[in-house]
Amino acid sequence: MQNDPKVLGMGFYWQDLQVGQKFVTFKRTITETDIINFISCTGMLETIFIDKTFDAGAISGRPVPGALTYGIIEGILMQSMVQGTGLALLEVHKKMLAPVIAGDTVHADVLVTGIKPTSKQNRAVVDTHIDIKNQNDVVVISYDVKRMLAGRPQ
Repeated sequence: MQNDPKVLGMGFYWQDLQVGQKFVTFKRTITETDIINFISCTGMLETIFIDKTFDAGAISGRPVPGALTYGIIEGILMQSMVQGTGLALLEVHKKMLAPVIAGDTVHADVLVTGIKPTSKQNRAVVDTHIDIKNQNDVVVISYDVKRMLAGRPQ
């Protein structure tokens, strides 16, 4: 038995994952402050995000940019699933399916859909399907992502 302590929060090496494996993230409530910080930082100063009197049509409440919702979930995944093992984000295909408004609480269901080891350097391309859901379990964003993950040290 090895006595070296494990690093808390370390991501998964590709060998630790299996196609069909499922994960669920922690939940995170998106606040008005999150929206203001995000739109100010990115310059995403679209009327729908900066003018409370703007009639957004079918969206009632303070809309959250889809990029912010996606970014929050990716941040949670960075701090958990790929921390220290993620080598590259290779491809993302997203669909925005329902609005998120300030005060909504989101989390993600993650499904490993593919693992393809590379021919060298002990790494693999790992495919996942991610559904971001709100507090009512409604899928608000669905996306597929390819990442390159490191292999377990030999």
